[in-house]
Amino acid sequence: MTEVMIQLRGLTKKYEDITAVDNLTLDILRGEIFGLLGPNGAGKSTTILMLLGLTEPTSGSVHVNGVDATRYPIRVKQIVGYLPDDVGFYEDRTGVENLVLTAQLNGVAQDEALDRAQTLLKRVGLEQAGDKKVGTYSRGMRQRLGLADVLIKNPDIIILDEPTLGIDPEGVREFLRLIRTLSRDEGLTVLLSSHHLHQVQQICDRVGLFVSGRLLATGNIDELAKALFEKDPIIIRIQLRSADDRLQHVLENMEDVHKIKKLDESRFELHCTRDITSEIARKIVREGYDLQELTKKHYGLDEIYHRYFEGGDRHEKPLSKVK
Repeated sequence: MTEVMIQLRGLTKKYEDITAVDNLTLDILRGEIFGLLGPNGAGKSTTILMLLGLTEPTSGSVHVNGVDATRYPIRVKQIVGYLPDDVGFYEDRTGVENLVLTAQLNGVAQDEALDRAQTLLKRVGLEQAGDKKVGTYSRGMRQRLGLADVLIKNPDIIILDEPTLGIDPEGVREFLRLIRTLSRDEGLTVLLSSHHLHQVQQICDRVGLFVSGRLLATGNIDELAKALFEKDPIIIRIQLRSADDRLQHVLENMEDVHKIKKLDESRFELHCTRDITSEIARKIVREGYDLQELTKKHYGLDEIYHRYFEGGDRHEKPLSKVK
């Protein structure tokens, strides 16, 4: 049975007449990377504060690896590493010195702290910069040092709150690759809060769509797409070496094809009531045409997410949560 590392039940946070988090229920499992996806102001950071025991919920409960975060916030901080969007360091100290200080504050002896610091600097690609003062670090270097700082106390869970803000594209790719490696190699549970759809899709095992304090849906990309677009037609695109008017007539007479869009002289888009890719391929070849490419449209996070904001407004009825 998979172990639940983060358990939220009916979690709600209100500030006078504003509900920042509204009846949030969610399980995050050991070793998975869970993406909490939503626009700024959706309630993601407030949820993280309650997870860390830094603010109390109005109602509901938070358990982190079985520990009640509201009643025992210090114990939670011992098992959770938190990386905010902008990490604070002692600018006039080196990377190594900052890491050693963090380790010692977490009860690690100095010799062991130094060993851990050197190991982690190598792990995050900063072994050549460990003896440089942090004030000279770039934004990307600071975030990688922040990740080492989070890991130096050997946490069971790491929470990353918009960790790639201000990092160049190559730095983002390296950072996300590192997170994926840590999760796979060390079994770390990762909660990644972000509004960058592509980054979340790259590394997350599951995603939660978070809007206006409410969790509208959870699941992996395929599950969310299937649930959200289940009433939409299956879109199949074909490309041939050459085509003629007869082909369109052949395709229109196929069962389950209800619309055909001609993209150019040799490319067509078929809207089907079910997935008939294999039938289409056989039909085209049987009719003597040279099929060069056949693809079925797959919905990504961008399309899933923006379906909630068609016309600038969120759908009134939320998508049922995918388990």
